[in-house]
Amino acid sequence: MHHSVPSVTEADNASSKKARLGILFFFIYLFFYAGFVVIGVVNYELLAENTIGGLNLATLYGIALIVFAVLMGILYNYICSRYEDKMNAGGENI
Repeated sequence: MHHSVPSVTEADNASSKKARLGILFFFIYLFFYAGFVVIGVVNYELLAENTIGGLNLATLYGIALIVFAVLMGILYNYICSRYEDKMNAGGENI
């Protein structure tokens, strides 16, 4: 088995901005997930109500949470890539 020399990584000047953005996105998602949990605890009968396409609210909310998480991940990747491009190229001010 051939092992190549590991590549040298550069310093990530955008790491603090990416960390703050990740924490912000975490709390945004937590807010929406907490809404699902609160409905389940306070008024669980509401989750059985039919909504769009005959899906009950629990299923629709669950699917929406998954889609929302994927969209947030795509947005996070896009924003972080812009941070890295600008800050690693010497443009420290974003």
